[in-house]
Amino acid sequence: MSHVQHELAQKFPQKTDLIHKLKTTNAHFSRLFDDYHELNRRIHRIEARGTDRSRELMKELKLERIRLLDELTAMLDG
Repeated sequence: MSHVQHELAQKFPQKTDLIHKLKTTNAHFSRLFDDYHELNRRIHRIEARGTDRSRELMKELKLERIRLLDELTAMLDG
């Protein structure tokens, strides 16, 4: 698969150890991480294929990605 932007480890390369620790010890973080990852990949697939999706749908997906990222960032900044 091609390079996917917005991956959490890319956004926080200095926090990869903390990301791993939280994924394995914090169920809420792990669930948010998985949701973010799935949504990010979905957005990437839609954009890469040039699939005809409504602007409204893409806006909703991207806003949800931002919401998840904000929550994950808050947990990382602890």
